[in-house]
This record gives sequence, C-alpha cells and structure tokens, in this order.
Amino acid sequence: MDGLMDRPWIWIMAWYGFWSVVTFFLYGYDKRAARRSRWRIPEVRLHLLAAVGGLPGALVAQRVFRHKNRKIGFQLITGILVATHIIIIIMIFRSGWLG
Repeated sequence: MDGLMDRPWIWIMAWYGFWSVVTFFLYGYDKRAARRSRWRIPEVRLHLLAAVGGLPGALVAQRVFRHKNRKIGFQLITGILVATHIIIIIMIFRSGWLG
C-alpha cells in the first residue's frame, strides 16, 4: 500500500507548514498592533505557536517584520525551541520511524 499513511514525513511537513503560516501571520498582526498601540499577542502564545510547529514561520516572521528580534529573553527562548526541534527531528530520523 503506497498511500499517505506510508509516508509520515508528509504529515510532519503539513503540520509544520500549517502552524508556520498561522504563526507568521500572527507575528505580523502583533507587529502591526505594536505600532498602533493596540491589544498585543502575549509572548508566551507566540512561543507556544512556535513550539507546536510554527517555528519556521516564527523565524521568518522575525526577519520579515523585524519583530521580537532585539529582545534577548525572547530570542533565548526561541533558540531553545530551535535546539529542541532539531534534537527531536534527529531522534525521529535515527529511530527509523520515517522509513
């Protein structure tokens, strides 16, 4: 059987893709709200979105919108999330789970 269930990496890529798009747009919304002194998205929520799979979108958004890229504490947590995701991905590939 050669279906989508035989290729779990497709589901992983779709998961990261979906959450990255959501995260990217929410970073953009938050940057716009910051400029207009309106309600902001709490940093913990931005980190949570990155943690569940929106990390690529968060990294791109930080560059595109120049948002949260000078806050040392925020960048430290983002760096920890990057390292954690890399470790998890390495563990998944080493386990042979992706075929």
